[in-house]
Amino acid sequence: MKVRIRTWHVMVGTALALTSVWAVAQSGPESLLPKGFDEPAPPPPAAAPAASAPAASASRPNPASVSTPVVQPVPKAAPMVLDGALAVPALTGPGGLTRVPTLEELERMSPEDFEDLLGNKIDLDMPPQARRSMERVGLIDDTEGGLSADSLGSQHASVVEAALAANRGQLVSRWGHILLRRALISRLAPPAGMSAQRFLALRVALLLRMGESDAARAVLQDIDIANYTPELGNAAFDTYQNTADFTGLCPVFSSLGSLRDDPQWNAAKAICEAFRGSGTSAMAKLDKARVRGSMDRIDVLLAQKYAGAAGRSRKAVTIEWDGVTTVTPWRFGLANAVGLTPPDSAMSGAAPIYDDMTALAPMVGLARRAAAADYAGGTGVLSNAAMVDLYSQLYSDPEVQGEWQQRAETLRNAYVLDDPAARFAAMQSLWNGASGANAVYARQVLTAAAAARIAPSKDLEGDAPALLTSMLAAGFDANALAWSPVVASGSQGWALLVLAAPGRIKTVGSSAVSTFVDGDDSQDKRRSAFLVAGLAALGRIDDGDARSFSGQLGLGLDSSSRFLTALDRAAGNGDAASVALLAGLGMQGSDWHRMTPRYLYHIVSALRSVGLDAEARMIAAEAVARA
Repeated sequence: MKVRIRTWHVMVGTALALTSVWAVAQSGPESLLPKGFDEPAPPPPAAAPAASAPAASASRPNPASVSTPVVQPVPKAAPMVLDGALAVPALTGPGGLTRVPTLEELERMSPEDFEDLLGNKIDLDMPPQARRSMERVGLIDDTEGGLSADSLGSQHASVVEAALAANRGQLVSRWGHILLRRALISRLAPPAGMSAQRFLALRVALLLRMGESDAARAVLQDIDIANYTPELGNAAFDTYQNTADFTGLCPVFSSLGSLRDDPQWNAAKAICEAFRGSGTSAMAKLDKARVRGSMDRIDVLLAQKYAGAAGRSRKAVTIEWDGVTTVTPWRFGLANAVGLTPPDSAMSGAAPIYDDMTALAPMVGLARRAAAADYAGGTGVLSNAAMVDLYSQLYSDPEVQGEWQQRAETLRNAYVLDDPAARFAAMQSLWNGASGANAVYARQVLTAAAAARIAPSKDLEGDAPALLTSMLAAGFDANALAWSPVVASGSQGWALLVLAAPGRIKTVGSSAVSTFVDGDDSQDKRRSAFLVAGLAALGRIDDGDARSFSGQLGLGLDSSSRFLTALDRAAGNGDAASVALLAGLGMQGSDWHRMTPRYLYHIVSALRSVGLDAEARMIAAEAVARA
């Protein structure tokens, strides 16, 4: 992409003024043309009067035909003005200059000063065939695992906007998180009545609230900056801030530099100025922000340390965290980018989303990322493969010592030991070493592939629920189903399998469900409630038995609400994208105690009716496993 600058006269003058050749050129320029090329052309012969032509032709033979060159007329010279000893064309009209800056003024100018001098409007010289369409924006289409592009065609824009804007990003279900992320990164057309830019900005903002900063950046980069709106500019700022990629904002500033005038925006512009070669000017602007008090000292120092990486300011910046008791995305992103760790005083009580950001940050140390994975793995931000890869790096890095090296060795034992009981003991050691139920589930995601490698055995029947939970956390439903002959009817292992089993299965008898309910020791028999809701939604229990257990457990599966009405309507229309968005809205919360059996029933039923059967089964099984 090239930037066409209309006011070319200034650039010519600038190039001459900033080179020492200018002074030499005035004294006596030396021609670089081959000999003879710098000699003036001979004047053309005078044309004979038209009246004498016949006489001349009668007095001598006709000469050979000679072609006459056609010379393009020279354009009229532009009016000239004098600026000192230099005569330059006067620039008039919009964006024109009435005076060429002096050499001293040019030396002090930053690249952004030049942009202001030449006008804020930038013409993007990109051929139409190279521009990306805004009709369908996203990373994957329906042939790559995404949702249908026209899925939202019949949905009202206000419903889609509410589903996106009202979602705070924290979901009780790992599989619900994965489904919602899949919907948000799908190559979708916006619903009727909503612009493509508005639709994209809402999706990017929700991805950021979910901790999916890498996915948000990838989706945002799927469009040309020429299509940015102010709302997308704000989304871009938050995205590159969360990914600790502040130089990624520099192309945005080229076209939307005047979008905002707040301290952080201006500091980020100064960072870009430093990386474009004007480090001294950038540092001066950041110093002014610190002196004026428009930004906290720590925020300015972190910005200066990042800008100093450009290598031109020659200014050492020392970061002092004294008195810093809170962390912000600005501080966290800059600290990660420059290789620093915010102090415990700032991270104490910080939102869990910073764990997601840490787990995804490649510049952060392995031990910090592994600790953050105890949260990010459970939410769905990290996959089983990503967590195993992280622990593999811990195992192979000689600089990693202590507990994390030991945990990496324990995970290896879960894969390679000969005795299945010893491999299970290694997994159990990882699970027991986690702090809190969510961290335990994240470790079960970590061990999912190792659990799937253990052959079904009656000797491990008592440990089957934990092994099955680990397998299903990463979607190893076929491996889990192999344990069907081992688990007893009405047990927790049985409950996980009847929910997670792919394809059509026989209707579950009421006696097995009653056995499970009688043996359920969860608070308020939440596991039983989720089991009945899941079986009814998947059509794996008789309607009469479903109503009977619903009344016995007080589930109220048939009751409705405005949200459930919208969800059921979207399912009836076959709108998979709307169902995914609304399901994510209905699964908000920090743990499964925030989910009701009634909502689970409608969500699983809606997913199943629009062809998202795998996600429906995994969510239902996860509910029983984590209740």
